[in-house]
Amino acid sequence: MPIDTATSPAPTPATALDAAARGIRIDVDEAEALLHAEGADFDQLLQVAASLRDAGLAAAGRPGVITYSRKAFVPLTTLCRDRCHYCVFVDTPGQLAALHKPVYMSAEQVLAVVRRAQAMGCKEALLTLGDRPEDRWPVARAWLDEHGYASTLDYVGAMARLITASTGMLAHLNPGVMSADELRALRPTAPSMGMMLETTSRRLYEEPGQVHYGSPDKDPAVRLRVIEDAGAARIPFTTGILVGIGETIRDRAESLVALRGAHERHGHVQEVIVQNFRAKPGTAMRGAPDADLREYVATVAVARLVMGAHMRIQVPPNLSDVTELALLVRAGIDDWGGVSPLTADHVNPERPWPQIDDLAARTAGCGFALRERLTAHPEYVQDAATWIDAGLHDAVAALADQETGLARAGDVQNSSDPGHDRLPEPRRGLRTADRRSPEHDGAMTRLTEAAAADPLTLDDGDWVRLLRATGADLDAVTQAADDVRRYTVGEAVSIVVNRNLTTTGLRAGREDDPATFTLDDVAAIAADAWELGATELCIQGRVPDAADPAAYLDVIRAARAAAPRLHLHAYRPQDVWDFADRSGLSLDAALTALRGAGVDTVPGTGVKVLSERVRALVAPGDLAIDRWLAGITAAHRAGLRSTSVLFYGHVETAAERVAHLRRLRAIQDDTGGFTEFVPIPLPGGDVPLVPGRAPIDEHRAMVAVARLMLGGSIPHLQIPWTRVGTDAARTLLQSGGDDLGGTLLDGRVRPHAGVEQGLQLPVAEAARLAAHLFRPFRQRTTDYRTAVRQ
Repeated sequence: MPIDTATSPAPTPATALDAAARGIRIDVDEAEALLHAEGADFDQLLQVAASLRDAGLAAAGRPGVITYSRKAFVPLTTLCRDRCHYCVFVDTPGQLAALHKPVYMSAEQVLAVVRRAQAMGCKEALLTLGDRPEDRWPVARAWLDEHGYASTLDYVGAMARLITASTGMLAHLNPGVMSADELRALRPTAPSMGMMLETTSRRLYEEPGQVHYGSPDKDPAVRLRVIEDAGAARIPFTTGILVGIGETIRDRAESLVALRGAHERHGHVQEVIVQNFRAKPGTAMRGAPDADLREYVATVAVARLVMGAHMRIQVPPNLSDVTELALLVRAGIDDWGGVSPLTADHVNPERPWPQIDDLAARTAGCGFALRERLTAHPEYVQDAATWIDAGLHDAVAALADQETGLARAGDVQNSSDPGHDRLPEPRRGLRTADRRSPEHDGAMTRLTEAAAADPLTLDDGDWVRLLRATGADLDAVTQAADDVRRYTVGEAVSIVVNRNLTTTGLRAGREDDPATFTLDDVAAIAADAWELGATELCIQGRVPDAADPAAYLDVIRAARAAAPRLHLHAYRPQDVWDFADRSGLSLDAALTALRGAGVDTVPGTGVKVLSERVRALVAPGDLAIDRWLAGITAAHRAGLRSTSVLFYGHVETAAERVAHLRRLRAIQDDTGGFTEFVPIPLPGGDVPLVPGRAPIDEHRAMVAVARLMLGGSIPHLQIPWTRVGTDAARTLLQSGGDDLGGTLLDGRVRPHAGVEQGLQLPVAEAARLAAHLFRPFRQRTTDYRTAVRQ
């Protein structure tokens, strides 16, 4: 009897879904078929994946919970021996020099970041860096030799130990390819490690012109070996794949199945990240399309089916539009990964993290609760004897909820080690802070480092001294501030495309005065701004006394009707109080009415310095300080975020500037409502704090101290280019600034008036300014999201 050699028919999405729904382990061919699912099959794929996720969460004892880790991103070095075609994280030594950026972050710089993160409740310090830079760049080898470290990985271990000893935070190590011996050597320094597989495609590694060609650490076989070795070493390990870098559908299926195999052999893969490719300017793949949404979502769902109910499937929330997050939840994810309230995503600097409260609300809208976890997932925390080095057990237990293994509620406490604040002694050579020029004041050095690392420990006299710094001391202060900027909000320079409208010019009928306008003009102004590319219309100023106070609402409604998607940044506290008083409304009722009419955020202007002495001398017509404070905090509590400002260079003292900044920080601690701080030189002031100090140095000192004092509280520091000019703005962006405010389009519709009329900063010019600084450029929204006009 002849043997039947016919092969089984190739699986289809329908047959593969049937197998998955019945709990049958799917193979590579079935995974590939599922990745092609469309229409009804696609919908069923999401249903099956979501059901599997829900079953796994129930089995884990946390049904209906999606997790995240509150982290600080620490880019220990941006040098790398690889040449990936999609990466903007890495620098060359020449780029580091142009950016005034160190070869490696110093211990002081590392602690400056993690202590600020600790104060914001972060429990994870993610150490990310390029692969073995000393193998390619002599400057990296020289730095390691000078500081007494055998390798970059040796330094990674030292910094991980320092972080936990100094702050109680837990390190998660992401240093790239490691040998089995190196994994074992680093295991005592961190509860978890990670490295993306990315893809098993050898074509992308071996073929000239492909994304991984010329990058020795992207050999799929090498990366799979690391993942296996991590399992053998009993290290909770994070890995995953990239979608959209040139791999085939088959490659995706094979990559997921390879990760499943490693986990089945060792049980160590704590989460699988499915990350969508985003093209970045300045890279070889800048013109490549972003990952297709349907393909990406299908890959997330198939990852769930391949990896099973008990695996954590993670997607980075900042790499998708907020409107797409619900679709990813439907696809079976149960973890958002690390999200930082302090630091940028230095690998994807153009994609800011979502606010954690916003992420919680989005998660709740999908029917899930958002819960914080540690860098090691609960299953590994609860079996620490197997998975975590004994030397870390106490540190992990201090942050873990004993019942669930998730993060314990509350802030991170410092280590009880009495020497935890002591920096490691250099194994050879000098600490960075000791290599100052002879003219630099040693006490000023210590004060500057304290301001960068732990600003809350400085008293008012310390801040006054920093504000008055000159010469080499001022250079050190501005460098420290720029480091805080770099390692928290990142390198990007941002701007919003906007137009101003001053409502003091509102009239019932048209007049010849070009500074006036009608409600019909408001609609035309809003529509014109949108057509010109604006995403924001900034509206402020008291409406005329002769006008009905309802005009405040009419202006907003007219703009909203004409341009429904235009962000309306409207009305200072002084304007809101005027509307409330003239309308007979309470402050809260006035804010509710304005928000209902369409106000999105409010300007935090209308105050010079939070001092009645100063107000009486330079702006007696401004709102009384206590009313401004009440107005801005009420706006925040009504859900309206705002800017914050300080006008300097007139009659105010250094102590009054410090008191103003402290008051803003206190408000931010209470409400979290400030998006940015803008230090503005008062027109016509030009009174230096230090007699004879150059105007640019007056501005540098103000910007730097603001960054140091407000860092970790108010994230962004805007440079008022209209007041200082673009040349000075370039300097101030190297003193702690990260934002240029608005383009201030004049538009094609009256009014043609205002203090900033005729001053425009086109997007192309702003981008050139950022490029001159060798920094990426980002067009943002009013609330610092990525601007996307649809």
